[in-house]
Amino acid sequence: MKFTKSLIKGKLIKRYKRFFVDVNIKKEIVTAHCPNTGSMKGLLDKDNEVYLLKNNNPKRKLKYGLEIIKARKNLVGVNTHLANKIVDHGLQNNLIKELQNNDTVRSEVFFNKETRFDFLIENNNKKSFVEVKNVTLFRQENTAEFPDAVTTRGSKHLLALIDATKKGYKSYLIFLVQIQNMEKFKIAKDIDNEYYQNYQTARKAGVIFLAYRCKINTKKIIIDKKLKIINE
Repeated sequence: MKFTKSLIKGKLIKRYKRFFVDVNIKKEIVTAHCPNTGSMKGLLDKDNEVYLLKNNNPKRKLKYGLEIIKARKNLVGVNTHLANKIVDHGLQNNLIKELQNNDTVRSEVFFNKETRFDFLIENNNKKSFVEVKNVTLFRQENTAEFPDAVTTRGSKHLLALIDATKKGYKSYLIFLVQIQNMEKFKIAKDIDNEYYQNYQTARKAGVIFLAYRCKINTKKIIIDKKLKIINE
């Protein structure tokens, strides 16, 4: 997934009202759109290096969007709207070894009236649902974690993946780690124990969990490496 323009470097001042960040760019303060409504735990320290994408659409009130934050020497992709695009690129280019050489890849497919999964993959007449979760939390040097706050929606998706497995689909959940230098992944059970319990139930039910790290720079973000999942 390549950025359409060169990113603009600045220093973070603060995030507020979930959707806004103030950034210092060469002594000019600009307000940018924050495309991540989550907690962004551990990323929002004042003066963190950030990278913005400028938007020239006259209909948009904010001319900049936040794309990357540098936290504790690691670049972190914070635009949750890009996660599915990155995974789609990975699926189309066989970067996810468990999901290669697919016949068709469809996006945003309804499983039932209440649940829509990110992808439906068909391969040799076998159908697989794939859900994607964007990961930006790291509290240890080389270990990424999810979630960074309580996520009832995330638990709902786990239960739906279990249901899909029971109905004969292969079900995958990809933790897309948009953080440099990570080697391992685990569920942050101290943050959301209910999600952790549902995760363990889903594992036993046959849902397949994958964690893939991204290669991140100011030109592009693409899937890079599979990470070990710690199931403690």
